[in-house]
Amino acid sequence: MKRLFLFALWILCLNISLAQNRKLPLDTVVITQHNVTVNGSAFSYTAKTGTQPVWDELGEPIASLHYTYYTRNNIKDRASRPLLISFNGGPGSGSVWMHLAYTGPRILKIDDEGYPVQPYGVKQNPYSILDVADIVYVNPANTGYSRTIPESGKEVDRSKFFGINADIKYLAEWLNTFVTRNNRWRSPKYIIGESYGGTRVMGLALELQNQQWMYLNGVIMVSPADFKVIRTDGPVSNALNLPYYTAAAWYQKALDNNLQQKDLLDILPESEAYTINTLIPAIAKGGFISEEEKNSVAEKMAYYSGLSKKEILDHNLVVPTSYFWKGLLRDRNGYTIGRLDSRYLGLDKQISGTSPDYNSELTSWLHSFTPAINYYLQEELQFKTDIKYNMFGPVRPWDNKDDNTRDNLRQAMAQNPYLHVLVQSGYYDGATTYFNAKYTMWQIDPSGRMKDRFDFKGYRSGHMMYLRKEDLEKANSDIRSFIEKTMSKGKSARY
Repeated sequence: MKRLFLFALWILCLNISLAQNRKLPLDTVVITQHNVTVNGSAFSYTAKTGTQPVWDELGEPIASLHYTYYTRNNIKDRASRPLLISFNGGPGSGSVWMHLAYTGPRILKIDDEGYPVQPYGVKQNPYSILDVADIVYVNPANTGYSRTIPESGKEVDRSKFFGINADIKYLAEWLNTFVTRNNRWRSPKYIIGESYGGTRVMGLALELQNQQWMYLNGVIMVSPADFKVIRTDGPVSNALNLPYYTAAAWYQKALDNNLQQKDLLDILPESEAYTINTLIPAIAKGGFISEEEKNSVAEKMAYYSGLSKKEILDHNLVVPTSYFWKGLLRDRNGYTIGRLDSRYLGLDKQISGTSPDYNSELTSWLHSFTPAINYYLQEELQFKTDIKYNMFGPVRPWDNKDDNTRDNLRQAMAQNPYLHVLVQSGYYDGATTYFNAKYTMWQIDPSGRMKDRFDFKGYRSGHMMYLRKEDLEKANSDIRSFIEKTMSKGKSARY
């Protein structure tokens, strides 16, 4: 009995010791088997979730990235089957949003408009693109379960991870290893990035091509954040918000009745044309615009935004998005509207003010995503760890200098006749607006000689358009069509 007691005490002490040393395995994988029905067709698939190292120039591990990789079973010719590589954004966001709500074989249990319901969890995704492509979801350093690894006795060299160019460089190296380990060099390859992930995949297109000699068939940008637009002040950046204001105000029934009685897609071209042809030049005149023109522009902006003419004049024609979210419904019902999805309503401490107290849409999303991803990875995919899943990880300060990603994508497309681009945006996204995304697409190739290799798709929802069931189906269908369109089908890569 004494010996048994001592043995139990030893096990307890061992467990306590191990529990104090909470580390992610450097290089490991868990494999499970599953079934799904997509577009009425049932099939089985394999899920591999685990970690793969990031190495420095000397071959020493400096980080371990967590990933989840889905492959459809019983595929005779894996070489001709597309591989989709998926990133979210932030920077600092885990690869959870598109994984558990958009393209993957499992999605959140939410209502048809994207709002949380209990009990939390996941269900089959009947619209997943796993029927036509294998998918890997990658968590960059310090997001999800991924972690940096400090050298012995030293702090982590953050400059190797946390900046636009560093992020692109190490992820391209990591993808080279992943593709090699999983024998996917012959497969047609696509990269998809949401929000800041749009910046990431623009840069990765050229980095993969010129430094890893990995050529892509497609780049998909979901609600892309182009820092050359959203991080710069000026007439173009400020004016481009107006069509989003029109869309959000239309949804909230806050427009003039002449516009409100029309369909959204009938009025957006009007607002877009006014923005390009009149508003940008007007704002460019600054304080030297005539009073007559300033009043005329303010009146038209009020017509297209749902705000009052006085509010617009008080802001000298440049209305911040934060003011719009706070002020649009101030005199109607006093609610704020969401930043990333302006269908969502918020309730502030006071109705007055210039910006909302919180992001009503993001709190709603975290409400349903956080329990679902923790349950799903640990219980269904059997990846057991005490490491916290970082929905948003510690990656700041983030180095935004030398952002050439937009031109890098142009260069990659020019060098690779196979490479096409799909842009997907929600009309009610007020953070990375749909018209910003269109503008970015227009600016990538100023010559216009490659414009037939770009596609834009808009949806009646916000930043994560796929949370709305109708758009989940449509957006996945659009990706499926894009992949079908951009497969080489024996055609040579030549001009």
